[in-house]
Order: sequence, then structure tokens, then C-alpha cells
Amino acid sequence: MWAEVSLSALTHNLRAIRKYVNPPEEKRNTPRKILSIVKGNGYGHGGPEVAKALEKAGSDWFGVTCTDEGIAIRKAGVKNPVLILTSFVPGEESRLVEHDLTAVIHRCEQLALLQQAAGRRSKKRVPFHLKIDTGMNRLGIASADVECFARQLAKSNRLELTGIFSHFASSEVFTDTAVGQQTREQEERFYAALERLRTLGIDPGIVHLANSAAIATRPETWADMVRPGAILYGYHPGYDPMEKREEAEARLLVKPVMSLRSRLISLRSVPAGAGVGYNATFVPKRASRIGVLAAGYGDGIHRSLGNRGSVLLRGKLVPIVGIISMDVTMIDVTDVDDAEIGDIATIYGTDGVRQHPANLVARSVGTVTSDLLCAVSQRVPRVYIR
Repeated sequence: MWAEVSLSALTHNLRAIRKYVNPPEEKRNTPRKILSIVKGNGYGHGGPEVAKALEKAGSDWFGVTCTDEGIAIRKAGVKNPVLILTSFVPGEESRLVEHDLTAVIHRCEQLALLQQAAGRRSKKRVPFHLKIDTGMNRLGIASADVECFARQLAKSNRLELTGIFSHFASSEVFTDTAVGQQTREQEERFYAALERLRTLGIDPGIVHLANSAAIATRPETWADMVRPGAILYGYHPGYDPMEKREEAEARLLVKPVMSLRSRLISLRSVPAGAGVGYNATFVPKRASRIGVLAAGYGDGIHRSLGNRGSVLLRGKLVPIVGIISMDVTMIDVTDVDDAEIGDIATIYGTDGVRQHPANLVARSVGTVTSDLLCAVSQRVPRVYIR
């Protein structure tokens, strides 16, 4: 099994997003920046390699989840700022400073730890971003703690606040419901906290809010910088109502970046009524040809696709049959007369002019596209093509 990663599609998506969030009629003095999300091993595409290609194409910032991901990006040669989105645990702050990674502060007491590390490790002020919890109730300083933060920051002469942000819980929802109103409410809370900081004499630096769904559909949230995740890799998130997806996809055209492939390693004739695979969950009603792919859930084929999913083979969709094993997956190739051992099957992605998009595969098993992309395991080689 291997994953083909199209760097040309990736850089196309970055440029499309940059152009989209910088409409010429705004006549901004400073273009909006792009913080490319490369956490989760670059959504399964290979974080360091993806980050290198995106930096070359002009990405201003990068976002990862933890210190180790940030260090991997640095070791790949990436020079632009890297934001550690879920921050650090006590003991990691020195490594953040050493590798010039930008910490996120989401609890007031983290400032003292970062201040100590800055005093030990750096001759210059160490930058950080502040995260405000605006209603997701996950990470971030509550609006009521802004004064606490300001007092602690006044004691932190080795630190510099260079950005402030929050994260939307449901920016893809546009229904007339409480959830549909949540994004507007989060914006209001965020800008109230921002104004309070400014009143206290604190320069917030770069302001950023918009994730993938907000980038595509909520221009009022774009602020100084946007944070594309799934759309950077070619997929819009799901919207509610569903018609919003078509509108968003038409406005912001992005190309799928990854195609996940495997080869047929076996073909056999199976009579009608004979069970296939573990627990015989597939029993053909006709004499069938069953192929075996050299990939399973240990590689990143979602186990729930067993007896529900399909793959592209010789330009045709053929069904996955039986329970998906750790290392192999079985497919019914009865209707592909010329199928032979060595043929390439596309789990999702493109096969010539045919497409089998990961978002449709994800939807068929009740999950999100990012789940499929991030599931591609480390043992799967990534092949980078232009």
C-alpha cells in the first residue's frame, strides 16, 4: 500500500485559499496571512514534507498539535513560525524555546513556566499566542480571566504576545437553531475579550479565528490570518443544511491531494454460498471472483468499510467484501473481467479520469474526512508527486 500525495494540488489549494481571503476590492494594506494546519502528520499526508512544500509556496505560518510535531517540522528545515495549538505540558517549555516554536497560552499559570524557560534559553523575548475560550469549553482562557492574564503578563518581561485567537465549535452549521447561532455568539465573546485587552493596554498582535468552514462561508471571521485544515488537503467540511456544501465548493475550488492505493495480491474463485473472511460475514449469492488487496486497517483502511465500501479498480467501483483484516482487504471483482494480480486499486482519490473522493467514503460510514486521512498509518509510504 502507498499514498500518492500531489504537491501540485496542495500548492494549488494554498494559493486558491490565499486569493479567496484577499479579495482585491478590500484593498487591504497588508494581505491576510495563512496558517497552514499540518497537525496529525499533515492530516495523514506527511507533516514535514507537506510543510516544506507549503512554505516554498508561501505559507506564512504552520499549526501543529504538540511540541514533537513542531520539532519534526523544524528538523525538516521549515523556518517560518510554527504554532503549538494545544500548548505544552510542564517540562516541555524549554524545548519550545530551543526550537523557536510559538506556544499557545490557554491557562494563566502557563505564563510563569514560559517566562522561566525564556530566561534560561533565549536572549530575546519569546513570542506566544493567547487562546480565548468563547464557548467551545475545551481550551482557552475564559473572558472573566482576561484581567488575571494581564496581571501575569505584566510580570513576564521575557515574553511577547504576538497573536490572539479562538476556535469555532460549529462554523459549518447555518440552521435556525442554538447551534446555528453559536458562531456569531463566539465572535461576539471573542471581540469583547479582545477589546478588554486593548483597554488594558495590551497589543494582541495577529488576530485569527477562521477554520476551514469559516474560511469558505464566513468572511466576517477572516480577521488578520486564517487557519485552513481540511480544505488545504482538498475537502470542504460537511455543512448543515447540505446545500451549503455545493455553494462553498463552487466558490472555493480545491483539489484532493492524496490518493490511497494498494495492489491485488491474490484472486480466487469462490462458489455461491461459501463464506469469505472472518466470521463469514460475506456469502456470495453467485459464483464470484474475490481479490485480496495488500492493505488493511493496520494501514488505514477504515474497518467499518467492510461490506459497505468500494474501491476503484480498472476504472470501475467494486465492493469491499467481508471483514477488513489488519493487513488485507477483500474485494469482489466478478464484474471486472480483465482483473489480474498486480492491478492497482484506489481506496480513495483519483484513478485516471475517475474519482473516488475521501469525503464520500467517509460519509458512507458516518465519519468525517479527516478521520480517514489521519488514519493512514506510518507504515504506509508517502510518494510525493508534482
